[in-house]
Amino acid sequence: MTQHVTLTGAAASSTLPDAGTRAHARLARPVVPAGTHRGAGLGEVRLTGGFWGRLQETNAAATLDHCLAWMERLGWVENFDRVAQGTTGGHRPGWQFSDSEVYKLVEALAWEHGRTGDARVEAMLGGLVDRIAAAQDADGYLNTCYGHAGQPGRYTDLERGHELYCTGHLLQAAVARVRTVGEDLLVAVARRAADEVCREFGAGAREGLCGHPEIEVGLAELGRALDEPRYTEQARLFVERRGRGTLGPIPLLSPAYFQDDVPVREADVWRGHAVRALYLAAGAADVAVDTGDDELLAAVERQWSRSVERRTFLTGGMGSRHQDEGFGDDFELSPDRAYCETCAGVASVMVSWRLYLATGEVRYADLMERTFYNVVATSPRTDGRAFFYANPLQQRVAGADVRPDAENPRAEGGVRAPWFDVSCCPTNVARTLATWHLYAVSVDGDTVTLVQHAAGDVRVVLDDGGELALTVRTGYPRTGDVAVEVTGAPDRPVTLRMRVPHWADGARLTDPDGTAGPAAPGWAEVTRTFAAGDEVVLRLPVAPRLTWPDPRVDAVRGTVAVERGPLVLCLESVDLPAGVELEDVRLDVAAPLADDDDGARARGLALPPTGDGTGRPPFAAGPPNPGAGEPVELRLVPYQRWAERGPSTMRVFVPTA
Repeated sequence: MTQHVTLTGAAASSTLPDAGTRAHARLARPVVPAGTHRGAGLGEVRLTGGFWGRLQETNAAATLDHCLAWMERLGWVENFDRVAQGTTGGHRPGWQFSDSEVYKLVEALAWEHGRTGDARVEAMLGGLVDRIAAAQDADGYLNTCYGHAGQPGRYTDLERGHELYCTGHLLQAAVARVRTVGEDLLVAVARRAADEVCREFGAGAREGLCGHPEIEVGLAELGRALDEPRYTEQARLFVERRGRGTLGPIPLLSPAYFQDDVPVREADVWRGHAVRALYLAAGAADVAVDTGDDELLAAVERQWSRSVERRTFLTGGMGSRHQDEGFGDDFELSPDRAYCETCAGVASVMVSWRLYLATGEVRYADLMERTFYNVVATSPRTDGRAFFYANPLQQRVAGADVRPDAENPRAEGGVRAPWFDVSCCPTNVARTLATWHLYAVSVDGDTVTLVQHAAGDVRVVLDDGGELALTVRTGYPRTGDVAVEVTGAPDRPVTLRMRVPHWADGARLTDPDGTAGPAAPGWAEVTRTFAAGDEVVLRLPVAPRLTWPDPRVDAVRGTVAVERGPLVLCLESVDLPAGVELEDVRLDVAAPLADDDDGARARGLALPPTGDGTGRPPFAAGPPNPGAGEPVELRLVPYQRWAERGPSTMRVFVPTA
């Protein structure tokens, strides 16, 4: 029987320490790199309704319980009990990486408890941590699929075993706990697991790495949280080992699948499995910043630039191919075959946030906004109990095969599913929404930046002393006005900085004196000695606009998309007149677009029916008549709400008339 360890003393308690030990939690945040820019802390930003506030509350009220109930029902949590009891062997529920879903839920619960202090959330977290801790081996190894009676040995399948991947998510959960509460049982478990990884895979030991990156970002952030440079060094070793052919081949997949084809610092673009590539990039960015490795950071920035310019969808989604959940070639961006996994959207945000904190460049915050609204917010159903895994930009056949009471084996289906056979996305959404407000504000010296626009209260500790307190009132993205009232400020000049998105030509900023002027895309700043009651108003033009694809993107040549503010819009079959099919619709780009709440109305044409019974292929000797068809009014709605009214066909890019 495997020997397990019994923790005693303070480390054995998973209960909440008293309030005095939680004073540091105000500045708790998921990413804490070295450098001048820092994200706002847990107690510095509070959402008050609005788009993201509602999503965050639904996550707390419904999604967390939903995820736990499914993992209990399917036996994924019970896997830890079997290890602790020494009853492994035979059938083990879940894929080999199911432990990671439990850890991501624990991370979400830790951040949610830090945000609200909810005792019920704390009880959920404590119950899970007790069961996880009981399954840890005496030397720190922790996994329910390998290393125990009736199971394969430890680290015998680094390509597909996901052991280090799971450990990485455990470490990220512990980071949430140590930053919001302090050291407790979960942190002790993670510390011992990280120590075991360092012994097993450190310099002079096993020269291995995991087929699925994640351990890198987990080690780097835990090293920061616990001030333990050994963990940062181990993360660095894993990053440097990547791309040297260390991992064995997987049938039908090249080494690029797990980024083992080119060393990280030599790569020019992300390729292979999108989530793996992006988790690796996040870990590499952490290592680069904490070790002062400018060359490595420049490599990640270079990869971001080319991948965003050539391999990223209008929604911010990444991943063109279903076969390997991966990036395609440059400009391989087919809307109906887009994979755009929700987890890749989360991972994209992770990378962009790290690059923003490292450089302060607005382009990273712009991509975060695009991905937040059109990938992360698209995944959960309004009630927080069903999710999209893949996020295509065109649905040719209305979804009808989602099972409401069982695991769904397919990642793509056109209808949000309550759970998946591989259910990485619901827990990733849960942990992201629990921390969304911590990506909205940053601080650099006496400059406070509103990185994302959301209604809420901000009370930020300035690096140079004192606090700047703000109340943000906005209906964004439905409306474009963002009003910021100063409710407290130090007696010296400070800077309030607001992001003007790259699409917002014509934005205007009004300062506390009532002086209004143009605000070009980038950063709009007001520097002064603020007084309580001062107000700064940013007005962003959120009227519907046409967006044309690059002509190199073959799959959407001859089409156009419609955006409204940060929202990508789509045409859904449920909004078409009776008898009109989605594939027959053409959009009249010469006609003006009309605002329609948070969507748009446009004029178009509905082509006459095709097919004459002759059985000939759909091609002709001459060009089509661009004016053929019957006039039709088109209603476009936010893509992030598609399929909320039932199964439908849908498209983002509409052929032009």
